[in-house]
Amino acid sequence: MTITTHTFTVSGMHCPGCALLIDDALEDLPGVISSRTSRRKGTATVELNPDVVTPEQVAQAIRAVGYRVA
Repeated sequence: MTITTHTFTVSGMHCPGCALLIDDALEDLPGVISSRTSRRKGTATVELNPDVVTPEQVAQAIRAVGYRVA
């Protein structure tokens, strides 16, 4: 299994709960191994299996919970 790491720029987070919401949503996505979102840095760093999930699907999941991805 190949694992790749992607960092997404995320805007619209206003509190630590925002980062937790994103991490929870991403960790429920099949193929996501781990997610570390930082409100302070405005990033989500995601380890994923590219055979199961694409970076665009990860970005869509972030958008689905109400945040913007650059």
